[in-house]
Amino acid sequence: MDINEKLKELENVRAEGSNKVFTMYLNTDPSDPDQQGGEWKIHFKNGMRNFEKYLEEANDKEELKNFQLVKKNVEKYMKENEQQHLKGIIVFATADEVVWYADMVQMRLENEFYWQETPELDQFRKLKDTYPKTGIILVQQNEIKVIESYLNQLEDTLSYELDVEEETWRVMQGPRKGNSATGMGSTNLQKDNFEARYEANQQRWYKSIAPKLDKQAKDKKWEKIFVVGEAASSKELEKQMNKPVNEVIQKNMLDHEESKVMKEVLG
Repeated sequence: MDINEKLKELENVRAEGSNKVFTMYLNTDPSDPDQQGGEWKIHFKNGMRNFEKYLEEANDKEELKNFQLVKKNVEKYMKENEQQHLKGIIVFATADEVVWYADMVQMRLENEFYWQETPELDQFRKLKDTYPKTGIILVQQNEIKVIESYLNQLEDTLSYELDVEEETWRVMQGPRKGNSATGMGSTNLQKDNFEARYEANQQRWYKSIAPKLDKQAKDKKWEKIFVVGEAASSKELEKQMNKPVNEVIQKNMLDHEESKVMKEVLG
């Protein structure tokens, strides 16, 4: 789902008469201290009940019927996806289902419910602006790992390793070798030899991988790029890339879980 396209589509929605648009932003973040007891269920129930009560008191039977159809669809979605909840849920819906968008997102939301002529889009825009298509490039001497993220969720990963003897970057298949930090064996002499070669050839090695990373950024339409690694590696790689890097984070995280890296980099 491209959030930019969906946002443009929703910006043009104008409901008429009793066929209003329902908007819901619901905080389901299990790490939120206010959510420890599944409080989202109470917020959801109260939000739906308030609209129903209002429409009953207004004695608008057609509008009440439309709202109850929307409510039924939203409740069904919530029940079917309860085990997969992330930090928040966003829903836009009409009774005729001309508008139906429901998604679980990895961003903490403020609880908001609307039943009006247009969808309420402020928090949706915030999600788009905060977590666009992003490339996180982890670099550690002769290894590079790319984490692709969109809307604060993992899209893809790709790892490269330099064949030191042939001086060719290869896409890594399968699990990493235990000692690939040196690209050679495990003796101190071999490590010393590698360190010396790394110091001498670092600029040329990163210059040869930079075009691959630039192409990946272009093809995948990254809107933000982060380079993460020890000072020498990360700064040199940033210098060799044509694509502008938003931030260099001088921290070695190549061996960390993707979720931990994303939390560190994207917050």
